[in-house]
Amino acid sequence: MDQVKISAFADEAGSAIDEQIAAVKRNSLDGIEVRGTELGNISDLSFVAACYVSKKLRDEKVEVFSLGSPIGKIGILDEFAPHLEKLRNTLELCKVFGAKHVRVFSFYIPQGHDPQNYRDEVIFRMAKMAEVAAEYGVTLCHENEKGIYGDNWERCLDILNSVPGIKGIFDPANFVQCGVDTLKAWENLGDRILYMHIKDALPDGRVVPAGCGAGNLAKIVKDFFANGGRRFTIEPHLTVFKGLNELEREGQESRVGEAYTYPDSNSAFDAACDAFKKLLAEVE
Repeated sequence: MDQVKISAFADEAGSAIDEQIAAVKRNSLDGIEVRGTELGNISDLSFVAACYVSKKLRDEKVEVFSLGSPIGKIGILDEFAPHLEKLRNTLELCKVFGAKHVRVFSFYIPQGHDPQNYRDEVIFRMAKMAEVAAEYGVTLCHENEKGIYGDNWERCLDILNSVPGIKGIFDPANFVQCGVDTLKAWENLGDRILYMHIKDALPDGRVVPAGCGAGNLAKIVKDFFANGGRRFTIEPHLTVFKGLNELEREGQESRVGEAYTYPDSNSAFDAACDAFKKLLAEVE
């Protein structure tokens, strides 16, 4: 389909930026959502390190649509001020990468607690983050994720309604892993979604290639196109790669589907890209 833009979390193919560039080019993708590098997580990079990574990407004409930051992946009871400074550093790096979007989360809720008890603090923090991002001309994009306030469609919608400056990312697998009906979630969130993370999962939570799970990806992608959506980021999670445990909170780890295991990270990355391209061909 014309104007479809497919990026990827290419750190799942390799930690080194050269490996990530090779994976993007090998799969004929349009760009990258920068998350991890051999120099550290995107939000922890120094200005010099960011310039190094950015130059590599620019030289190879690999677009950076969004920075896949971990902002918002702390407990709602954790101190906010240092985290806000981390966001500012990330926003400064947007200038280096030419990115206009930053992926964020809505804070881990203490296990066993009612998320609604923390609603006001979540909204306060998200609004402050959006306010700071606006100073940089950057849009924050909230991803639904296990264990955070916005782990179901109702609370995602609450965030988007309460903080207009924030846009939505739709991750079908994460909803499946939270026991959320993805079609119901899409019905309520679809017109608020800026881009999708392409990841699928079985009802028991195991991650599988796009179209092989319970995420209803074909239907949702078709509806996304109908809404004018064209942006996707492939997030394989098909094999445990170096750094995966650092991306997920203890007790919230993704389960990997045993039927979809691969000899190495590059094979898993390529399989994820192939599956989504096949799904796109069927949708078109």
